[in-house]
Amino acid sequence: MIFDCLAQYYRCPDRFSRFACKEPLSPKSGYFLFGDGVTCFGKCFGHQPTELPEDVRPDLRSEFEIKDGKTYLPFDPSSVIDNLRCEMYVNDWRHDSALSVLSDMYYLLRPIFPVDIRRYLQKVYLRGWKKIPFPRWPVDTSVDGLLQELLLLSIRASGGETVPFIWFWPGGAPSCAIMTHDVETAAGRDFCSTLMDIDDSFGIKSSFQIIPEERYRVDDEFLSSIRSRGFEVVVHDLNHDGHLYKTRKQFLERAAKINQYGKEYEAKGFRAGVLYRKQLWYDALDFEYDMSVPNVAHLDPQRGGCCTVMPYFLCNLLELPVTATQDYTLFNILNDYSTSLWEQQIDIIMEKHGLISFVVHPDYIMGSRECSTYKALLDHLVRLREEKHVWITTPGDVNHWWRQRAEMRLIEGCDGWEIEGPGRERARIAHARENRGQLFVSFQEASGRETDELSEASPKL
Repeated sequence: MIFDCLAQYYRCPDRFSRFACKEPLSPKSGYFLFGDGVTCFGKCFGHQPTELPEDVRPDLRSEFEIKDGKTYLPFDPSSVIDNLRCEMYVNDWRHDSALSVLSDMYYLLRPIFPVDIRRYLQKVYLRGWKKIPFPRWPVDTSVDGLLQELLLLSIRASGGETVPFIWFWPGGAPSCAIMTHDVETAAGRDFCSTLMDIDDSFGIKSSFQIIPEERYRVDDEFLSSIRSRGFEVVVHDLNHDGHLYKTRKQFLERAAKINQYGKEYEAKGFRAGVLYRKQLWYDALDFEYDMSVPNVAHLDPQRGGCCTVMPYFLCNLLELPVTATQDYTLFNILNDYSTSLWEQQIDIIMEKHGLISFVVHPDYIMGSRECSTYKALLDHLVRLREEKHVWITTPGDVNHWWRQRAEMRLIEGCDGWEIEGPGRERARIAHARENRGQLFVSFQEASGRETDELSEASPKL
């Protein structure tokens, strides 16, 4: 069996994605390692994976075979990647009756709770988050690390040949950053104009996630005031009551309304309230992209995380994961009014050339201290754009690019590799090679020749 997960991720020719799975696999799924810092969840060959991530073993990095140009792995890589992206390693918290009852009571009483009481209850619920071993805090890149290991094995299986692929971002940008604003209250809605002024002063466009029902009035004038300035409108839940995924029947009823609001708002994107999610139900959402899945969810009501810093498709829906800590969490749970954690997360994401995705609420940055922190973050992003050429754009632009990239193909011609497909003029061809056990990348010149110079700024892919 040939798996195409490598070709999908890197957009490399299919012949470099020659993997097969050893059999039989273990009867039960569990945790195991595949290289340094790469935690996997699934079934494996020759071992029984562990039930708990803190006991994770064994490391199967050396248990592969290369034969006739094909790499035989002790697990199914596509299944493992899907398990992580779709959080199949996490128990469905809605099936925990005690938690479900507490959640219902909290959202019933939330409107009358003072902010201090809400903050206290949230801290009580989240206590012990530092002891959660998986996903890895503050950013987990298990999916990306696994795919890098597979790319390394592909190079070795081809006899050391470099592997050409379509670079992740337009123009060879090292990473991408997006700013998103969830509008939760009427006060937050009224602050949107000021927030757009702030973003514009740094030359950054963002998206505004709008709640259609109950929270505040949404009219055409408000929506037009966002779009007319080059910002984007995204549908944010239905009424943000925390019950979107309570039952399948209720979800389908709400999804029908949400889809209609998407058409009315001319919105291509969706985000659920409180980052609640159930990926197996996403087929009912009529949007091009979703932004509801956190990379690491230690400090969210629904634990888990997709363990990747790259966009990925769930059928026809593109997931743009939330890869940075939310502003509310930073200020009210961690009591941190600096950009240190954000900058740490940015550094980790950029090492993997991933998507740096922020959620900043207009509702929570109206205070001078919070607003100053936000402006410091924007200033840091501007420096990354100017000095490292990070692509700062909107979620809609990322969706458009990633869909174009997914349709591009590499064709080998007389003068080297060429890209075929719409948007190819923005794309760059990269070449991955191994040097002392590490992956390096170089870009192909317009003439079709591969440059000899390696990327010193990012020696590892």
